Amino acid sequence: MHQLSPFTCRRLSQLPRLTSVWECDRRPLPTSSKALSDLSEASQGDCILWVDSLQGVVRGLSVVPRETGNEAIVRTLLQAIEAPQGGNGVEPARPRKVVVCDREIQFFLRGALQDLDIPVEHSPTLPVIDEVFQRLQAPEITEHRLPRAFEASLLEKAALMWDAAPWNYLSEQEILAIDLNRWEIKTLYLSVLGLAGLEYGLLFYRDLSSLQQFRRKLLQSDDFSEGMQQAFLEQNCLFINFNPVDDIIAMPIQGVPTAVSSDAVEYDFGSLHPLEGLRSQLAAEEAVSLIVVLEALHRFFKKHDLSTEKFALQPVSSRFHIPNPVRQAMSATRNVNQSSRETANERASEKSAEKSAEKSGHELTPDLIESGPEKVTVKVSTLPEVSAIFLADTHSAVEGSGLEEVGSSLADDLAPLIEDSVPEGSLIMLGSFKDKKLAPLRETERIYYQSFIELPQKRPDTKSDWPTLTIQTTRPKAHQLVERIRKEGGMRSICFNTGHDPLSGQSFQVGLIETRQGHLHLFNEYEVSDAADSYSLEKWAKGSHKNQHCCSCIIATGSTGAQRGRPTDKEVIAFFEVIAKRPQELGLAPLVMSYALD
Repeated sequence: MHQLSPFTCRRLSQLPRLTSVWECDRRPLPTSSKALSDLSEASQGDCILWVDSLQGVVRGLSVVPRETGNEAIVRTLLQAIEAPQGGNGVEPARPRKVVVCDREIQFFLRGALQDLDIPVEHSPTLPVIDEVFQRLQAPEITEHRLPRAFEASLLEKAALMWDAAPWNYLSEQEILAIDLNRWEIKTLYLSVLGLAGLEYGLLFYRDLSSLQQFRRKLLQSDDFSEGMQQAFLEQNCLFINFNPVDDIIAMPIQGVPTAVSSDAVEYDFGSLHPLEGLRSQLAAEEAVSLIVVLEALHRFFKKHDLSTEKFALQPVSSRFHIPNPVRQAMSATRNVNQSSRETANERASEKSAEKSAEKSGHELTPDLIESGPEKVTVKVSTLPEVSAIFLADTHSAVEGSGLEEVGSSLADDLAPLIEDSVPEGSLIMLGSFKDKKLAPLRETERIYYQSFIELPQKRPDTKSDWPTLTIQTTRPKAHQLVERIRKEGGMRSICFNTGHDPLSGQSFQVGLIETRQGHLHLFNEYEVSDAADSYSLEKWAKGSHKNQHCCSCIIATGSTGAQRGRPTDKEVIAFFEVIAKRPQELGLAPLVMSYALD
């Protein structure tokens, strides 16, 4: 049996020992629990729980495939000791003892934990864990994120914005002001995300200084550090994210409307505030404000031609009189109440109508009702001076990085990002090969060979090591992938683009293949915090630098055979010579995970 290393035991022994008893169990994943099932890609798995029975908090939780050994229980325990999941008030500590209800687990833990001086006892029942699993298996009750009285109208206005696709014409630096002067909002400052086709969204800043501070920190930051995560959470804005459900995200060519129908888009609403952080529920006043603002923007976009050159740098403004959603909701509530009275003989229908009216009625607060004229006057304006400053600051930041000639594609044709080209189940391997090892691949007639589309400044010598991306899949899928790349003119470059999840703080790198037509094919995602991923990326970067930025891609068969993970020349069907590029050379901004909570 494996035992903990002496170094780990000494490290853990320095943590304080609690007086509480921890319960542990491993149980089949509750199929009705979306919260748990989302943690595992496997349809069948086990949930491992470590719970402090005195404090009543879950210190450690993990979901593993059913065939995983009991070593996962120890790994989850170490997490529960050193990095507990129970919230800010739960500190690293050791338990006085642990209790399990499974004899096999008891014997396993006794052997694995013998050097930690943690007694492992058996009990036929685990009341705290039983209670946790009962809650997990109970029907999921989710808090309604949008006020019911305004949900339909808000989704309708969001769909209008998707169809208008302002990101086809406005960059995030080109700001619009929306004067509302109602519901405790004076002016909202709109920044549009989506010109690069990576994330589509509308950010409505409650004050201009918040937008200015965030952009300043964004331009000054070289990476997504902890400070950048904090800057993200310090923004003061309402937001809408547009999430196309299609696998292919159609990066727009400027001036051409987005092709994805609004019916195939999911909308996420929320708020960021320096003191509140991220919130995925909207108050009634916030929902009403967004309905009015979105309708005003819709009319503004219809009235003015956003494709006009430097539209946001010209003084343009319009006023609109927008129907008050509060008045409309009050009228709808009265109609529902009247309907329920007229159908008193149908008691079930009456109860349903009364319940719906009651929910909507609770959202129509006195402040909303009292501040409700029939129509709300809204002014939408460009902010030429602010936009010019933001654009100049961004240009200066690009010049400072030595990439003055890069990124022009952000204003011209932008490539589509294709997520499904690499077949599911493929083995993706980053490695390196001597040039003499690759030489036969260039000379074998059976293998499709493509030399550089974009010639390097200097071709590497025959003694060099070539960083090589290997994609191994089944024979039919390998041929399909090669044919797809050939139809797009061949493979031009390989790029790794940075990304960040501001909620978890996790950083990642996305591997992309660029074809001659400018399409970007996503082949893998690498976690920076993972030691193996980080090592592979670092080795790739150093290798490509030494090799004059020349690298290669091998597409091979045999992913289900004896040569799985070790393809030989016999399995190789295609060999591409390509350039290793930086994201800036492709006009790509760092990726940021969607603001809204799942």
